[in-house]
Amino acid sequence: MSGTFVGMPAFPKAAHEAVHDTTLRGNLRHATHTIRGKRAKAVAEVSDWAELREAGKRIKDHTLRHLDRYLVQLEESVTAAGGTVHWAADADEANRIVADLVKATGESEVVKVKSMATQEIGLNEALEAEGIRAYETDLAELIVQLGRDRPSHILVPAIHRNRGEIRDIFRKEMSEWGRPAPDGLTDTPAELAEAARLHLREKFLRAKVGISGANFMVAETGTLVVVESEGNGRMCLTLPETLISVVGIEKIVPTWRDLEVFLQTLPRSSTAERMNPYTSMWTGTTDGDGPRTFHLVLLDNGRTDTLADEVGRQALRCIRCSACLNVCPVYERAGGHAYGSVYPGPIGAILSPQLRGVSSEIDASLPYASSLCGACYEVCPVAIDIPEVLVHLRERVVEGGQVTSNGNKVVLKPAKGHAAERAAMRATRWAFSHPGALRTGQRLASRTRRLHPRTLPGPGKAWSETRDLPTVPAEPFRDWWQRTQGGKDGAK
Repeated sequence: MSGTFVGMPAFPKAAHEAVHDTTLRGNLRHATHTIRGKRAKAVAEVSDWAELREAGKRIKDHTLRHLDRYLVQLEESVTAAGGTVHWAADADEANRIVADLVKATGESEVVKVKSMATQEIGLNEALEAEGIRAYETDLAELIVQLGRDRPSHILVPAIHRNRGEIRDIFRKEMSEWGRPAPDGLTDTPAELAEAARLHLREKFLRAKVGISGANFMVAETGTLVVVESEGNGRMCLTLPETLISVVGIEKIVPTWRDLEVFLQTLPRSSTAERMNPYTSMWTGTTDGDGPRTFHLVLLDNGRTDTLADEVGRQALRCIRCSACLNVCPVYERAGGHAYGSVYPGPIGAILSPQLRGVSSEIDASLPYASSLCGACYEVCPVAIDIPEVLVHLRERVVEGGQVTSNGNKVVLKPAKGHAAERAAMRATRWAFSHPGALRTGQRLASRTRRLHPRTLPGPGKAWSETRDLPTVPAEPFRDWWQRTQGGKDGAK
């Protein structure tokens, strides 16, 4: 994934630092509580929300089961409509394809629609290495880019910034990227938006190449769909002569009828709107309307390996609404940067380790970046059981890594550490397999309970520093049952 996150610490350390930033926590608390409240009202308006949620889940599961067929159909449809399809196995290949396409036009700058996929592969950095400058045009992405920052939220990448910080960034940095901020710029939303509009307008009118992602791709027609709230995306999709779209292979829906479900659930779950103010759709190229050349880069980058995991593959249903971030108590306190990925929050905790593997320290820590409260599952519009996947990935980390395909060979990537946890699980398994030893251990624990420490020693110290150890009862359950029930089977 994006090189901007390389070298970041594992989640526990990053989160420990983040929770001491009072400004960050204040910004996050205000923004997430506001968004979640508005979303709840928007969803409550729909009487058949549960049915729509189930329909979205089933459509996505069906598509993933037959992804090979729908990808071929999509390629045929896009090609027939005048577009060109490219296949990228990983980030390096995708970046190389896009860079070559831009250089073939003779241009040295591009305008970009907000895109998680291009952030995932570090496209901006790759283009810069080739002498090509990429300009983000989404307001929040512009703030992040001008501030030499990293996105911290799927929907609102600059959620960690307040208006005063944004004003200071515009005043200081805009002149280095193009039109400077107006003199006397204040932190009122209208003035900040107008400064961004003036700054970006000259780029829209000058750019010959646009780069986008897509929220959905319709296999039966080859149509791509981008939904947004500002209109900057539509400028990028219509004004340039060449349009290059980088899209994850899981973003397919089979038919237009399937698309109808998600155009109801996505806006309400993300921006709390009944429909997105701007819904742009294009199918190949059309003479006299929009870009003259269209390229679609289909990105794998770990998705095929994720698809092979029967439990973890449900993460590929994600439609990037960010509802799970806005209700997560961990994200609200730690912020998005602590996750070390362009995909923060609960969905990032299950998606990033699967796309990147759990062999690195940061990815091995992400499945533990949750209290397993289940709030994320309750709000997910495609019913991704994030707690189930988190537990599944924790098991993978403890057992030693993940199984990925390498041609026809299966390779086990070992995870670092966790030896003490594995030993504890083996000891527990042995104890439960030997009832006599378990009974003796329970009695010993009860009789010595006054001597028990408040925190665990050794490797267990980190776990017990933030948790209260359960109180051991004065009498084991087995002894209580024997005494009160007289050894009879079953309850009275």
